[in-house]
Amino acid sequence: MTGKLDYRWHLREVMATRGMFSTTDLRPLLAERGIDLSPSQTYRLVVERPERLSLKTLMALLDILDCTMEDLIEPVTARSVRGKTAASGGGEESVPGVGGFRPRRARIVPPEE
Repeated sequence: MTGKLDYRWHLREVMATRGMFSTTDLRPLLAERGIDLSPSQTYRLVVERPERLSLKTLMALLDILDCTMEDLIEPVTARSVRGKTAASGGGEESVPGVGGFRPRRARIVPPEE
């Protein structure tokens, strides 16, 4: 018997590797391709794992980020997505973040007189 299949959504990480650290960076690029999402829809698309996704939206993301579907969607067994179980004390998903891809903090210097 095969295990239950699930997936990991890597949009946030792929965006970070392309230097896109804000969901507002993605919205106009989607609009250029005919995908009109509200700011909250764009935010949810980036930070949450979508359960339903239009193929047009997926194709627009692949075009914008110049990546493959395997870069965005990682198929996994249901057990490995959950990470720690409630019985072991943790209910959080163990999904890698974008910590290594964060932009450097801007330095503000006074103008020279």
